[in-house]
Amino acid sequence: MAETTAGPPPVEYAVAVEHYLAAARLAEGSRRIYRIALHTWAWALADRPAPTGPGRRRARPPVLPLALLDHPDTAGRLRAAVARRGADTDPRTLNRELSTLRAAAAWWRARGWIDGDPTTGLRPLPPPGPTASAAPLTPDELRALFALRAPLREQTLWHLLHESGAPIETVLALDTDHLDLAHRRVRPGHTPVHWRSGAARLLPLLIVGRATGPLFLTDRRAPTGTPAHDRCPHTGRARLSYRRAAELFTSHTGKLGPGWTLRQLRAAG
Repeated sequence: MAETTAGPPPVEYAVAVEHYLAAARLAEGSRRIYRIALHTWAWALADRPAPTGPGRRRARPPVLPLALLDHPDTAGRLRAAVARRGADTDPRTLNRELSTLRAAAAWWRARGWIDGDPTTGLRPLPPPGPTASAAPLTPDELRALFALRAPLREQTLWHLLHESGAPIETVLALDTDHLDLAHRRVRPGHTPVHWRSGAARLLPLLIVGRATGPLFLTDRRAPTGTPAHDRCPHTGRARLSYRRAAELFTSHTGKLGPGWTLRQLRAAG
C-alpha cells in the first residue's frame, strides 16, 4: 500500500524533487549534487539534451508535470538519454545519477504521486576496463588540447595526468604538501607519482600561497560538513571531484572531438 501524505501531490516535477530532497535528510553538499542529477533527468523527460560543463549547474531545467513520469514514452526517453550521455560521461557518474532518479521515483511511488517506475529496464553501465577504454589521444590531439585557453587548474591537471600516467583518483587526492617540486615527484610515504616538464612548469603557479590542503580545488567554498582533509585551509574551497573534473574536460574538449575522456590522458602517458 502506498504511503500517504497530507495535502495533494505536487503537480510539478521540480517541486516533487524538493520534497524528496527535504525528506532524504542529506548534507548540504550531497543535496546539491542530488538536485543537479535530478534536474539533469528533467531534460531527458522533456526529450531535450541536457546542458554540459559549467553551464549544467546554472541551467534552469524545463518545467514538467510530475505525471509525465507515468507517460508510456518516458522509459524510452530515459533509455535514449542514458545511451546519449554514456558516450561522454564517466560510467560511475552516470550510474550514481541513475541511482538517484531510481530512489526518488521509488519515494514518489510509495506516496502515490506516480503509479509506475520510469527507471524499469535501465541498467547500470559497466565500469571502464582495459578492453572498453577509449584509445589514447594522438600527439596531434594532445597538442590541440594543451593549446586550449583553459584555466590554469585544468591545464595543470591534464598535463599531470598525461605525464604521470597515474590514476585520476590518485592525482585528485594529492595535497600541496605531497609535492617534491624540485625532483618532479610526490614525497615518500604517498602513492608514487612522477611528472615531466609540462606539469613542472605549471604546478608552482597553481599552488602559489598554499602550503597545505588539496592540490586541485573547486571554484566555490566547501559546503558545510566537508571533511577537513577535503577543504583548503587557505581559501576554504573544496577538493575537486572526479565528476567535476570530467565535466570540465568534456566542456573544454567538445570543440576538438566528441567523447574525449580524462582516461585517454592517462593511457597516453
